[in-house]
Amino acid sequence: MKENIGVSKTCRYLCHLFMKLMNFVTMRGLLTRVIHRVLLSQTFTATMGVEAEIHTQGRRKMVVGLGNPGMDGTRHSVGMAVLGALATRVGVGERWRGDRHVSGDVIVWEAEHGQVVLLRPRLLMNVNGASVARAVSKYGVRPEDVLLVHDELDKPLGKVSLKHGGSARGHNGVRSCVDCLQTDVMPRVRVGIGRPSGSTSVDRHVLGRFSSEEQKVLASVLVQSVDLILSQICPQDSQFPSSAPGGRRPPQKKTQQTQEDASAAAQS
Repeated sequence: MKENIGVSKTCRYLCHLFMKLMNFVTMRGLLTRVIHRVLLSQTFTATMGVEAEIHTQGRRKMVVGLGNPGMDGTRHSVGMAVLGALATRVGVGERWRGDRHVSGDVIVWEAEHGQVVLLRPRLLMNVNGASVARAVSKYGVRPEDVLLVHDELDKPLGKVSLKHGGSARGHNGVRSCVDCLQTDVMPRVRVGIGRPSGSTSVDRHVLGRFSSEEQKVLASVLVQSVDLILSQICPQDSQFPSSAPGGRRPPQKKTQQTQEDASAAAQS
């Protein structure tokens, strides 16, 4: 009898704990949605009419580095690090400018095939979808042309993959973008950061900085990530050749010398 009473009390306690947890998750989700609606209020929508003239013919693309502003060097902000490496690779790294209308830092890169908007949201990760939605509206970009770059717990550091839309898979920044854009068609570059070891919590892990050993791997990860992004946004652009593994550029072929040798051989 005493054992049954003990089991019953344990079950009640677990049910109560589960309900409290569900209420917390539900309230957090509702609060996030309220913040999204406030950030995407009618006041901002009216501003878009003023910015309409910046829309041009053609189809723009956008690359967004997800992260937390002011937390550079942390695992959760590795998407921003990748975006910075991309801007440097294509020669526009000094052209970041703040845009209060989109709550973020922006570069409009005139690529060979058309314009590419680079965006670093200034909002916290959980609500940075509002910044993305504002930029999509201002710059006339379709959601399917928005490439999200973010950290991925379920992949070890050193692994980078491409995901063609779908669910947020637990990533709050991606979930915010899906909620604000009201679609999940956005492709994503998922940069592995690995799961915490030992008793380290997930929050502490993702908000922590890369260790000195991880920094050695990170350099090649940034190169690999930029290569993948360029293959998606300008696949036929030979102006930015892929880098070899380890961050080294492939050796340049001596095309001019080869042509001269062939010409000399033909004359002889």
